[in-house]
Amino acid sequence: MAMLELQNLQKAYSSTVIPVKQINLTVQEGEFLTLLGPSGCGKSTILRLIAGLEQPTQGKILIDRQEVTALSPSDRNIAMVFQSYALYPHMTVRDNIASGLKLRKVPAGEIQRRIQEVALFLGLEALMDRKPGQLSGGQRQRVAVARALVRQPAVFLLDEPLSNLDALLREQVRAELKQLFASQSAPVVYVTHDQTEAMTLSTRVAVLYNGELQQLDTPQQIYTHPANQFVAGFIGSPQMNFWTLPCGDRTVNLGHCRIPLPASIPSVNTVILGVRPEQVVLASELHDRCVTGKIILVEHLGMSWLVTVTIPSSEMQPLTLRAVLPVDRSYTVGDTITLELPIEHFHWFDVTSGQAF
Repeated sequence: MAMLELQNLQKAYSSTVIPVKQINLTVQEGEFLTLLGPSGCGKSTILRLIAGLEQPTQGKILIDRQEVTALSPSDRNIAMVFQSYALYPHMTVRDNIASGLKLRKVPAGEIQRRIQEVALFLGLEALMDRKPGQLSGGQRQRVAVARALVRQPAVFLLDEPLSNLDALLREQVRAELKQLFASQSAPVVYVTHDQTEAMTLSTRVAVLYNGELQQLDTPQQIYTHPANQFVAGFIGSPQMNFWTLPCGDRTVNLGHCRIPLPASIPSVNTVILGVRPEQVVLASELHDRCVTGKIILVEHLGMSWLVTVTIPSSEMQPLTLRAVLPVDRSYTVGDTITLELPIEHFHWFDVTSGQAF
């Protein structure tokens, strides 16, 4: 069974520059794992360590339970799709796809069989005699994927393969990749900073920040149960609302709305409360879950409005709340609006550590 394991993986360039810190991950057969995080979080470095393009400072890399940490890239049985496609400009599509197999001295008949199979699968039959300069961005990306597929590797590695495509083409190729790798049994490790790619493609997502693993879970669990404030703020668009609120008598005040603290939260003086804009709704009637405020910004998102509201607070400066609201009515800056808070969807975080309660 194909499986990739990272054990206590660390990469340090100096005592202060440590892009990868004690990463432990297992990617099972048929699993699509995305390494997600902002620039500089260590995700591309982890991919390069798996590929053998860099050596770890400590830790082990295992493929099919065999340690490959000290092996060269050519001996690891991995295939990598790069952000820049890395196609040979002077070669035809056919020769680009075959190049890796020829280097491994695969018999000519087997090369032709594999090329024909992958070309049919990816719809490249009509492009086989063209050179990369005669292809669109999406076609070049499919050729790069085809070159990886014909290798029949133990592990697929993809380094931000959609970042050079325009928005419409990116959506199309993303859907093609999802269908493609759903039919593959080899583990896939995909690197991106785009949360939409991570949430739509992955069976599991590893959220990274400052070289450390913040959360490893399914896309749905990461969205609904973020492990800490960083994950909660990084996943979801528009970003989650956060407020740092004082606690008294096991309640907090959000505007004039008194919210009881969950039993899981210990006695604290201050707590961070988070709620996603898409889970705030227009109030149909006044009750103890409602807040009233003044609209200061209206943004049209096409299928909805993103409305920013200031809520007066008796204990501190006015609070800002963003809500995604339906387009069946209009909203005007300066108007007063009453919103219902989804208490069942609140997220609570520790002020010091940022960890979720």
